[in-house]
Amino acid sequence: MRDLARPRRPWDRTPPADREYFDVLGPGLVALLPGRRPDESAGGGWRPPTGGAWLHVDPQGNAIAFTGKAEVGQGTRAALTVVVSDGLRVSPDRVDLVMGDTDLCPWDMGTFGSRSMPDAAPALGSVAGGARTALIGLAAERTGRPTSELDAEDGEVRLRDGGGAISYGDLVRDRNRLVTVAALESWVPTPKGRSPPAFPPKPGADIVTGARVYGSDLHPSGLLYGALLHPPAYGARLASVDLTAVERLADVTIVRDGSFVGVVAPTLRAARAAVGEIRATWDRTNQPDEDSIEGYLRAHPMEGDFWDQEEDTAGDVDAAYGRAPVTIAQTYRTAFIAHVPLETRSAVAEWDGPRLTVWVGTQTPFRARDTIAEGLGLTPEQVRVIVPPTGAGFGGKHGGDLGIAAARLARAAHRPVRLAYSREEEFRFAYFRPMSVIDVRAGTDREGRLVAWAFHNINGGSAALLAPYRVTDRRVDNELSLSPLPQGSYRALAATANNFARETAIDELARAAGVDPLAMRRMNLDDDRLRAVLDRAVERADWHRWSRVPGRGHGLAVGLEKDSRVATVAEITVSEDGRVRLDRLVTAFEAGAIVHPENLRSQVEGATTMGIGGALFEAVRFEAGSVKNPHLAQYRVPRFSDLPELVVELVDRPDLPPSGAGETPMIAVAPAIGNAICDATGTRVRRLPLTPDGRIPGPDSR
Repeated sequence: MRDLARPRRPWDRTPPADREYFDVLGPGLVALLPGRRPDESAGGGWRPPTGGAWLHVDPQGNAIAFTGKAEVGQGTRAALTVVVSDGLRVSPDRVDLVMGDTDLCPWDMGTFGSRSMPDAAPALGSVAGGARTALIGLAAERTGRPTSELDAEDGEVRLRDGGGAISYGDLVRDRNRLVTVAALESWVPTPKGRSPPAFPPKPGADIVTGARVYGSDLHPSGLLYGALLHPPAYGARLASVDLTAVERLADVTIVRDGSFVGVVAPTLRAARAAVGEIRATWDRTNQPDEDSIEGYLRAHPMEGDFWDQEEDTAGDVDAAYGRAPVTIAQTYRTAFIAHVPLETRSAVAEWDGPRLTVWVGTQTPFRARDTIAEGLGLTPEQVRVIVPPTGAGFGGKHGGDLGIAAARLARAAHRPVRLAYSREEEFRFAYFRPMSVIDVRAGTDREGRLVAWAFHNINGGSAALLAPYRVTDRRVDNELSLSPLPQGSYRALAATANNFARETAIDELARAAGVDPLAMRRMNLDDDRLRAVLDRAVERADWHRWSRVPGRGHGLAVGLEKDSRVATVAEITVSEDGRVRLDRLVTAFEAGAIVHPENLRSQVEGATTMGIGGALFEAVRFEAGSVKNPHLAQYRVPRFSDLPELVVELVDRPDLPPSGAGETPMIAVAPAIGNAICDATGTRVRRLPLTPDGRIPGPDSR
């Protein structure tokens, strides 16, 4: 991608008529899809719209498109490039995509919640299609032929009668043409009868060869390295600090601002060694230990917050439960777990007079820009956030705190500074997926039809809280708790916990009623798309041909989240000493229309692999506010030897717009494995991870 000049003001904060598109991009055609206008009644005047997209076609016939979404390893750049190339009718290798640059891109709330394809694909598809229409209009002006006699394909506008063609480049040469396009009312990736263009191999090859430049690889001229002083435990406050030993070190800059203490040095090793010379004392607070955390969460409810969004109450669940001939009443638990991105958090900050540029691997670049500006006493116009290729996020790289710290150090050193977490810092000072405690009371009639459903999540959140099953008498809610550990977004949010509890409870009800767990789900499912996905999974897994063998088990689970559907079948073997071996995981997945099949398959396989970790062994261990397993030697993530045969069955729905695909595939993994353990052994484990010490736990810790 070519280097672009920095505009005078961020384009998302500049009215479209005042943006210097052609000064930055050069001559050509710019197609603009305006974002949604916010409510201006509070402040008056012009405010940044949300969303939208823009695209530039240059005199060489190449296109560069802009979206506020970020690429953090999920393959969105590849899929969105296909969207633009398909709408514009050019080869994908003629399309560049600028993502997550707050000076050049449309405002976006962030890359999370599997919203990249539902949000950015329609916007980019609309602007690419609008640019194609505008190019046909330019050709009509030149040829004097009506647009009905023209078509655009392969980077040129052609006469339908075969009388000639004009390239896109020739049409826009020596022009500065700005056109505003409208969003398509009903956007699907590829119109019926067309095949999407082939995807070029380059974006995958640069990862394999090491040519891709991540944030950790950036080396602006004069770069220095930073390191921070951290508290010894959560809740600890800095009481005093002695910097005498550090002040004697050559080429080391110290920054002290209240409780913020950091250093800058010529090398990373020197910076971390300098922090080791700081003598600090801390005031600690009492924190619950791992053994007492459940009681702590139950005793400390909180109001509000984005975790507490949804509830569903109908009928009289208590009376229905009392009448039900088959009932269960159980509690399901999930642990705090870490994101463990391959690339730890990092940021590079560089000042140019009063203006600041921060390269940071964040999933929320515009939120990070505003946070950095507020933290440093700047205006958002003075701060540019650029998201370089980032080695994974999984919901763990939100906000701009690391960018603020890097900018403070860079301002003091008068040089660009990189600040990057070590692996231990990543474990100790990031935030975690919330722990969940979920109480379920449910009942069926003797045939397995649900008649009562009470589901209460403590602390986990509301994602996938509502059941896809038909039940008249129900009460579903969640409450946030005051957590002693920092917690935040994680891939699939609370859907992993809610779906584990729900699908385990459904399996328990089926067994209590003496009903086949597949028949139980099909009987009660209230979603035709999910039922179709379930049927595809069990067909591929040969569910009905399963031969019972001692020590072997199979289990299934379904899930609905982000408007996508998943069903997973697990086949396992359990040894005599309680060790679980995964033999096969079969996943059927439907997320509307498929834009890029290979990338979607990779997403499902990656989510399934990540789900195995949370299902079997991932857990943050803590005591007195301190993480006890802050190294990969102690915190187990899936290894190649842990992976079973992964079978992925993609269900294409070209009649529907694409929905979220990055998170939902993982939410059925844990309950399917847990149900398979029960099938193989008769032991029901109601706690994640299922095998924290490598074996099925004893009765007291299930």
